[in-house]
Amino acid sequence: MKPILCAITTSIIIGIATLPILAPVSAAGNYGLTSPELTGLQKMYPGFEPDASSSTTKSGVLLQSRLESGVKSQALQAWKDQTYIPTLPETYTPPLPGNGVHKPTPALSPSPTPTLEFIISDPSKYTPGYSKESLLTNKYSSEKAAMLNSRQTPTEAKNPVAPVSASGKNVVQANNQFALEFYSRLIKDPKQAGKNIFFSPWSISSALAVTYEGARGLTANEIQSVFHFPVDAATRQKGFSEITGGLNKGGLGYTLRTANALWADKRHSFLPSYTGIARSFYSAQVTNLEFIGSPESSRETINQWVKEQTANRIQNLLPEGSIHPLTPLVITNAIYFKGTWDKQFEKKNTIEEDFRISPSQTVRVPMMQSTDEYWYAETGTFQALGMPYAHMNGKELSMLVILPRDDDLEAVESSLTPQEVSKVQQALVYHQVKVYFPKFKLETEYRLGDALIKMGMPTAFCSYADFSGMDGTGELWIDEVYHKAFVDVNEEGTEAAAATAVTMTMAYYSDFEPIPVFRADHPFIFLIQDNDTGNILFMGRVVNPNG
Repeated sequence: MKPILCAITTSIIIGIATLPILAPVSAAGNYGLTSPELTGLQKMYPGFEPDASSSTTKSGVLLQSRLESGVKSQALQAWKDQTYIPTLPETYTPPLPGNGVHKPTPALSPSPTPTLEFIISDPSKYTPGYSKESLLTNKYSSEKAAMLNSRQTPTEAKNPVAPVSASGKNVVQANNQFALEFYSRLIKDPKQAGKNIFFSPWSISSALAVTYEGARGLTANEIQSVFHFPVDAATRQKGFSEITGGLNKGGLGYTLRTANALWADKRHSFLPSYTGIARSFYSAQVTNLEFIGSPESSRETINQWVKEQTANRIQNLLPEGSIHPLTPLVITNAIYFKGTWDKQFEKKNTIEEDFRISPSQTVRVPMMQSTDEYWYAETGTFQALGMPYAHMNGKELSMLVILPRDDDLEAVESSLTPQEVSKVQQALVYHQVKVYFPKFKLETEYRLGDALIKMGMPTAFCSYADFSGMDGTGELWIDEVYHKAFVDVNEEGTEAAAATAVTMTMAYYSDFEPIPVFRADHPFIFLIQDNDTGNILFMGRVVNPNG
């Protein structure tokens, strides 16, 4: 019988890991599994015998330690006790069950946001500039425009970059919309108040796109509504394949790569149709690991792959205990970038200056300085600066910085939508600008389950999830989504990396009845009776045991 367990939300631990409760480690070699639990695993995977000589005999201890703390452990213990049925978030109303046909859930209408009005630059403040669009089309024939055009937008002979197809544009639009909606979710999280934020929406979207390929029914609808994936499979798959391939073409002057991978327990069978799509359109090869017998060494293998893909910048993406005997599949994505500024800052000009973190508080930071030509635009609420990265061929990459006026970050955040960001990008004009920009290095780590549930996909983290497109069983659901990101910005340029892992879990079956729990932690009635006759000798109730 499938356990009745659905997603609940917490502010720290996200979702519910739906694995069987492991008893305290009592026998080396059994990984802390009780006899009935071990029997259940052997029924799912005939021939499975724990290897007592394995170097990962600590896995049971790690799992037990993980289960003994936090809200997740309480929910898991409640499942074992069969006394608790979690509920969906109060603010979420799922669509009515349909006939199983995959239809997109309509996205919520965004709140009205102010329209950005770009200000015509004051000629007395800036040298005459050239719009990005005009340079791209060679509208200006002056020597300066030609020079800028050759430097900023190489000609077709130098840079034969194919135009993005409609499918690719749909995928980019979906990713950008998710990026801003997820950012909005993060800044509203009280635990992120006053904290730096950094993540890779492409890494998250890529990993969840591979996951989405195996989702069906309501589960698929909810994931699609959060990530805005094209519903048409051909459009979606072609788009991701095109954009991923373009990123991996790289170019002289910078390093850019992204990769997907599937990590499957060697005893679990997945549908060739699913693994074929993952391989053909997402370049995600399948690697079989020993999740049951050696969960910790399997975790280390995946983490090592992430580490190598990100030039050692993302380490230990999967924490201890994230792989357990009921993990049939882990889906990963990694992305890495390292590039130098087209116009580097001179180190001799970097000095310590104040940085306002609030109207009443400042900190000292190393502030880089440069006066040169950059992409620039401004509105009544912010200034926008585009700093290109050097390249000789391949894609053009740049950093877009949006600087609020009057320190009013909230006003700017409330106005940013995919459409408004696009307007900013189109409004950029090549100008001479005096730039002060701090050096910084950020390392962030997120568990995304709670945010994704609140954004509208709780079923994926629930035992009612339908990922039958993966293995045909419909018994899989998402345990957790892990994300780590790194960025280092200095005088030479930028190094950035990120990785995402989606860990799947599955239902646990056994022939033994759950042990009932009797917890007299509230008022009760009691009797003293003659067992032979049923005669009640004494009777009473306890409302306060302390009298």
